[in-house]
Amino acid sequence: MTEREWDKRLHIRTIGREDESDVNYSPYEPTPYSVLERLADSGWIRRKDHLLDYGCGKGRAVFFMAAAVGCRATGVDLSQKLIDIASENRRASRLGDRVSLRCCLAEKYEIAGENVFFFFNPFSEKVFEGVVRRILALERRGGEPLRLICYYPSEAYLQCMADVAGVEPAGVIDCGDLFNGKNPREKLVLFKL
Repeated sequence: MTEREWDKRLHIRTIGREDESDVNYSPYEPTPYSVLERLADSGWIRRKDHLLDYGCGKGRAVFFMAAAVGCRATGVDLSQKLIDIASENRRASRLGDRVSLRCCLAEKYEIAGENVFFFFNPFSEKVFEGVVRRILALERRGGEPLRLICYYPSEAYLQCMADVAGVEPAGVIDCGDLFNGKNPREKLVLFKL
């Protein structure tokens, strides 16, 4: 299916890039549906999980995963404009009870039961490190391992996971074949904490 067909099927509008950003936060660019399909098919996110998408923008990843996997999903974004669009998508979709949205700084978001964390390079490595440290503090409380997913990860993100979290990838889902060329960053890198 095309991006437009997926948006129509989910009753949402997520296409298009938004250049609203600052020095620590990246512009909105939605994760391609083909990548999200591959993630959903991987079994890495299950129905009983609660996904947190940092830098959710218009909400594509949270709506898709809630629909495809049946999990609960929360989207966090700094931009009130993007959260307003995501909120309109929430009202239009049939997934409102499984999707939550919050406008705030990623490093200030109080994690409340989420156990899978998704990143598509939404912010600087400094902010990423702070968020990873918050997630690690949760993990130390015990329980089932937390999972972290980086799509199209920068070297700085991967280095942060090695240096700060002390973990190597638990898996990699190659997505290079979904696009023209063989960009080595076209992948989902999976971590267990």
